[in-house]
Amino acid sequence: MAFALRLAERGLCTTQPNPRVGCVIAHGERVVGTGWHQRAGGPHAEVFALREAGDAARGATAYVTLEPCAHFGRTPPCADALVAAGVARVVVAADDPFPEVRGRGMEKLRAAGIAAVSGLLREPARELNIGFFSRIERGRPWVRVKLAMSLDGRTALAGGESKWITGAAARADVQHWRARSSAILTGSGTVLADNPRLTVRLQEGEDGSRFSAGMAGAGNDLVSGGIAGGAAAAFSPVTPLRVILDRRLRTPAGSHVLDAQAPTLLMHAADAPVPPHLAGVDRVSLPEGQGGLDLHGALAELARRDVNELHVEAGPALCGALLAAGLVDELLLYIAPVLLGDTARPLLALPPLAQMADRWRLRTLDRRMVGEDIRLQLRPER
Repeated sequence: MAFALRLAERGLCTTQPNPRVGCVIAHGERVVGTGWHQRAGGPHAEVFALREAGDAARGATAYVTLEPCAHFGRTPPCADALVAAGVARVVVAADDPFPEVRGRGMEKLRAAGIAAVSGLLREPARELNIGFFSRIERGRPWVRVKLAMSLDGRTALAGGESKWITGAAARADVQHWRARSSAILTGSGTVLADNPRLTVRLQEGEDGSRFSAGMAGAGNDLVSGGIAGGAAAAFSPVTPLRVILDRRLRTPAGSHVLDAQAPTLLMHAADAPVPPHLAGVDRVSLPEGQGGLDLHGALAELARRDVNELHVEAGPALCGALLAAGLVDELLLYIAPVLLGDTARPLLALPPLAQMADRWRLRTLDRRMVGEDIRLQLRPER
């Protein structure tokens, strides 16, 4: 199953909005077929593994990182394919929460006389698809906020200049986090101040499958030799949706986020006047909450648009508002060995605390050096 998870990880940046899934078919310790889901609309992991196994699938055990689908979508049910291939046993890491699948895949396998069990390495399997589970189970994407700061906790000079606090290695690392995301969100203030592109820019030759966090690490050599069905193929990441929270539709003409490099969605207040240059841009109105647009409503809308992981690169006001609202699931914090002084801009705009017991508590998931900078992967303690 660990091997299957490594295979699934190859789809980290390419399967949106589908989950990342891997499959290994084996007789005892002898592997006869492997596969991973490569792109939405294409064959699922089980199909690739069964193709590779051929007749050797009969009587074998299939290890699958997510419950095999039991419904007709863009592809036929994988549960039916496993039954037709004559596998004797199916071991699943995580049950699929999707309503059209939930439990039905396992039921179909057992009805055909196949021994089907689940739960082996469930937590790593859920972690690999943390956004998919968030969207289906909570009705909102997994929200990951990326921040970069100096040692004294500052993000920009008083005048707004922020290029570059971190080094080239950290900036390149961010591109891989963008690549695995369904959407990249910022606010209109950042668009006005920095005119960001909010696109994925990988180095020449990269396909987005190399990733320096989460499931990545030792053991990738298991699948690097092309043994997996189709695993040697290189795929470009699915282009993330650019999302701009722009209450009054202030995004100016000529902004990079309005170019053709990636799709863009503007979220605004219902009474915001629409300037001519934004008339043809995808837009959605949201109710207004305290101090701005309704953030819960924004995330619900993105879930309806099949956004699994939301990558946030914004200013201290929006990032602070998301954290204060309890909507930040993860912080990706890059710390550069520089000092900007006490007149520089702070990391987050948060409400004042009355006592130390009220402080925001974070759990460190990962810490590592990226070039000369420190990268912390943190999760708020609920």
